[in-house]
Amino acid sequence: MGGGLAGHNGLKSISQHMGTNDYMRVRIGVGKPSTKEQGADHVLSSIPAAERKILDVAVETACDAVERIMKEGLDAAMREYNAR
Repeated sequence: MGGGLAGHNGLKSISQHMGTNDYMRVRIGVGKPSTKEQGADHVLSSIPAAERKILDVAVETACDAVERIMKEGLDAAMREYNAR
């Protein structure tokens, strides 16, 4: 809930449109580039085939987390999914 934008332009856009940083986020990690300068290329590049299956599982898990948030609240979802 809430938090900084960490240089994420998508979050910046959402926050500008909503007029607040106070909204729920479900995050999926995509690794880290070797240098800060490679950040955009890393995030926006095609996903290697070997990593695609891993991402598909992560997206499915994120969907499950959203369902848990909707049914039982943010704290219950965070207890389960942040512990992984």
